[in-house]
Amino acid sequence: MSNIWLAPPIVFIVFLIILLGVSLLAGKMAAKGADSASKTKSYACGESDYASMGQLEYSQFFKVAFFFTIMHVIVLILATVPAGMSVMAALYFIIAIVALIILFRK
Repeated sequence: MSNIWLAPPIVFIVFLIILLGVSLLAGKMAAKGADSASKTKSYACGESDYASMGQLEYSQFFKVAFFFTIMHVIVLILATVPAGMSVMAALYFIIAIVALIILFRK
């Protein structure tokens, strides 16, 4: 290797030292807040009473996430199927349609 400074371990160590210096400098420049009793309490959108908080419902989100996952995978598969394998591509497409029907059935 003609230049030792471009070796990955050396570059990693150099960047680690630079980032450590930036972190220490930023820590010294950061504003110091006054200590209070609620400084270490957990915070949830301004609510301190966790007993009255509602439960979030993610069922719709998971359906949308699975839909995008299925669609991305089928597009990736169909885009990379070799030219002579059109039967296999059609089979993948049918399986994806069945998966989408199962996903959105009531």
